[in-house]
Amino acid sequence: MEFVIGIVSSIFTKAAEYTISPIINHVKYLSNHQQNVETLKDKAEKLKDARDRVQHSVDAALRNGKEIEGDVDKWLSAVDRKITEQVEKVMQDEEKAKKKCFIGLCPNFWTRYKHSLKAAAEAKAVAELLEQGKFDEVSYPMPLQGIAVPPVKGYEDFESRTLVLNGIMEALNDDSVSVIGVHGMGGIGKTMLVKEIARKVKGNLFDSVVIATVTQTIDIEKIQNRIAELLGLNFEEPSTDVKALRLRERLKKEKRVLVVLDDIWAKVDIEEVGIPLGDEHKGCKLLLTSRELNVLSNGMDAQKCFAIGFLNEKEAWDLFKKKAGGCVESCDSKPIAMEVAKKCAGLPIAIATVAGALRNKRLFEWKNALRELERPSSSNFTGIAAAYSAIEWSFNYLESEEVKLTFLLCCVIGHNGLVEKLMRYTVGLPIAIATVAGALRNKRLFEWKNALRELERPSSSNFTGIAAAYSAIEWSFNYLESEEVKLTFLLCCVIGHNGLVEKLMRYTVGLGLFGGVNTMEEARNEVLTVVANLKASSLLLDSYDDEHFDIHDVVWDAALAIASRDYHMLVLRDHIPKEWSDKAKMNSLRVISLPCPQIVAELPKEMEYSGLSFFHMAHDDSVAIPPHFFRRIESLKILDLRSYSYLPESINHLLDLRMLCLRGCLVEDITIIGELKNLEILDLAFSRIKELPKEIAQLTRLRLLDLSGCRKLKIIPPNVLSSLSKLEELYMEGSFAEWENEGVVDNKRRNASLDELNNLSRLTTLYVRISDIQMIPKHRFIETLNRYRIIVGNHPRSKWLRRHECSRTLELQLYTNICLDNGVKMLLGKAEDLYLDLEGLEGIKNVLAELNKGNDFPHLQSLHVQNGMQVQYITMNKIEFSELRFIKLERLPQLISFCCQEERCSTSFEPLPLFIYQVFV
Repeated sequence: MEFVIGIVSSIFTKAAEYTISPIINHVKYLSNHQQNVETLKDKAEKLKDARDRVQHSVDAALRNGKEIEGDVDKWLSAVDRKITEQVEKVMQDEEKAKKKCFIGLCPNFWTRYKHSLKAAAEAKAVAELLEQGKFDEVSYPMPLQGIAVPPVKGYEDFESRTLVLNGIMEALNDDSVSVIGVHGMGGIGKTMLVKEIARKVKGNLFDSVVIATVTQTIDIEKIQNRIAELLGLNFEEPSTDVKALRLRERLKKEKRVLVVLDDIWAKVDIEEVGIPLGDEHKGCKLLLTSRELNVLSNGMDAQKCFAIGFLNEKEAWDLFKKKAGGCVESCDSKPIAMEVAKKCAGLPIAIATVAGALRNKRLFEWKNALRELERPSSSNFTGIAAAYSAIEWSFNYLESEEVKLTFLLCCVIGHNGLVEKLMRYTVGLPIAIATVAGALRNKRLFEWKNALRELERPSSSNFTGIAAAYSAIEWSFNYLESEEVKLTFLLCCVIGHNGLVEKLMRYTVGLGLFGGVNTMEEARNEVLTVVANLKASSLLLDSYDDEHFDIHDVVWDAALAIASRDYHMLVLRDHIPKEWSDKAKMNSLRVISLPCPQIVAELPKEMEYSGLSFFHMAHDDSVAIPPHFFRRIESLKILDLRSYSYLPESINHLLDLRMLCLRGCLVEDITIIGELKNLEILDLAFSRIKELPKEIAQLTRLRLLDLSGCRKLKIIPPNVLSSLSKLEELYMEGSFAEWENEGVVDNKRRNASLDELNNLSRLTTLYVRISDIQMIPKHRFIETLNRYRIIVGNHPRSKWLRRHECSRTLELQLYTNICLDNGVKMLLGKAEDLYLDLEGLEGIKNVLAELNKGNDFPHLQSLHVQNGMQVQYITMNKIEFSELRFIKLERLPQLISFCCQEERCSTSFEPLPLFIYQVFV
């Protein structure tokens, strides 16, 4: 019996497990209805908060030019769908679940049960999304995909060049060829040709193209850094070996990539750089340029090499005409112009420099140019410029004394048979054509005749027929209008390739180069004008943008030779000249620049150069600056020391110093600078200072203070800035932002306040970041600003997102209702580049009309508006934008039209013809 009872009991227990337990679970949904709904509400709020946090990180990443991870975008979309399509529907059904049946006497259990069941399921799904939303990173740096190659300015599609170009293009298409070389003498046009090739193949034959310049001094790390920069790769490792590994892996990720190494003088170890070729990466090809074929074929194992020769007579004349202008075709000028062109010896850089110098000049100036060009060179190949340097270098590179003597015998024999053809061919050096043709452009007949007479003068160089580029460039230099312009050009050569116009301007101010220039703004305008004229004369070249200039290697060589010979300037680039051990010559120097200090074994304990005005030395750990190095050079006006970790104690002897540049220095204590009371320019950009010492207040003659990028700078004592009463330009972008609020009692203040700037009556330039718009002073100093970049908010726009540089930029992040005082309105009215982030701002429908109360924006060139959730219009029709050229509108979901009519709002957008170069919505 007990056995039977046990069996029956287990049967009932099992039956209860399968019948009663599920019933209890379903009953729980009914009894826990309100709890399940509240749980869903709580988790939904947490999910919204998590979404907002992730969205803020995404917005910040986009502002800094980064790409968003795919799973982050998918998660945000999933959250939006979950909240809008499902969670909110459950919330809306809550009222239905509360309704009762039987005339309101009894709850509707079925409706509540279904609602509770759905709420519990959604709460579980929301919890899963919350867990998935815990991202370590939401973004990654946007790859640059190599260089964006614009049309090559100055490239001429001559038949001789086209034949070479087509041959190189065929080689690039040949899968069996991975290394290609281009060779020719200096100034012949190798760099320009490979840049044109890069432009043609980018995006067609190759996904990415990167160009790095090598030069005589091979710097593996510099080459690695340049390639990495163009590929968007950031190195954190100091070792070149590790960098090579990372660069190799990065290049392998590019399906088709062209690496251009320009201006190779000796073998470069490709393995050491980190460039994968051949079987390691068949999609990677290497294009090289060099003056010497053997460097390419033997040193670099180039599988195909192409020679760039001189221009033939017709090409040289065509280039000469283009550079010199229409005047060369006149009846009076043409005969002289043709003779001058023949005497220019043909290297393209000489054509550019001489033609540019004489462009639009009168005939007597052409004649004088020709006379100067014919003068025997007194350089004896010092610094060897243009054709001289190229020809002598090529001569010295000949394999044996027998070959050299044979070549010289050919020169003695002269114009006979094949030798005559050869000599005519070498006379086509484009560099001389460019400089002379440009100099004689639009000149009158007697100027052309005089130019021809000068070019026909015999040369003492033993190179029969033209001192080519050297004489042409030297003549163009001598033809510059004043000593100030000549010295400015030579300072460009001290700075070197891709130099900053701003640095040049500061050098000229420090040396007091231009008389009658009273302000920094006047000096900047003067320098910009001189640089433009030097570019027009082809002595300088265009660079990345208008803020930089470049210079051709051949012109650079010639100019440095002139600087050393005639202007007591010494630039040590790749070797130590004889002057370095000649105490008398060293004592006469006015300018010393050591861009490669490693070539100097050690510096003297003290410099005794009484006339020295300018000293620049690049950072090098192997060369130390002795403590008493500056004790005896009281005449020094400019000292430029970059990235050094210490300051020699003798710096306090430089009492007449006008410009001190310590850019990137690791020195934290700079108190000693307060003793240099004649300083006018102090550049501490990107240094590691944490506090600006109160002694800086003693620099009452300071006109420019650059603290850009000093990210560790947290303290500027009160009244230091206000003591700099002559300050005209203050740069603090990416630096100090701990401004005190106006009205804080002085003895309780730890930091400077923006109100101090009201004491700077000469301030015309201000680059600064401010955390709160209410801290901007209401008047005074804002009225005097001509150049500014004022960033209000904690997330400045990435520099990479600025489409073009403007003189007056205003970035506003607005989190509260718009109520701007007169100071901000004045900045708005002057702004050329306006960036508005409206995140968190509510109730704004017509941005600019409400922001500036209907006033015009007469100077605005670039407008960027984002994150306006309720914005319907950007402006109204009565507001004028006479200069607007660029618009970017993003994350404005309610935007109807750019322009709203004054009386009624139009629902269709009518584009205004006065802007719209690009529009992003």
